[in-house]
Amino acid sequence: QGLKPIVSTESPAPVFGTSKLASDIPAADSLLSNNKVPDLQKIFQKADGLPVHLKRGVPDKLLYRTTMALTIGGTIYCLIALYMASQPRHQ
Repeated sequence: QGLKPIVSTESPAPVFGTSKLASDIPAADSLLSNNKVPDLQKIFQKADGLPVHLKRGVPDKLLYRTTMALTIGGTIYCLIALYMASQPRHQ
């Protein structure tokens, strides 16, 4: 005789299936653009004395200076907050 399986051996219908047909999905060639890595390697490996984080010009300089300004401003704000928290309250 043998035992009957308790769980059905048939696979259930997928709950989260894709509704797109293979013809609706764009071809892989349209998803791939030209390779920019060799161009970026030429820029970043140029021996011009600049650090890597400033090699791409004005946008990099703007991001660097903004980051430095926010860092210094945050440090000053934290020091002021610590100073104010360390003073006793006057009543």
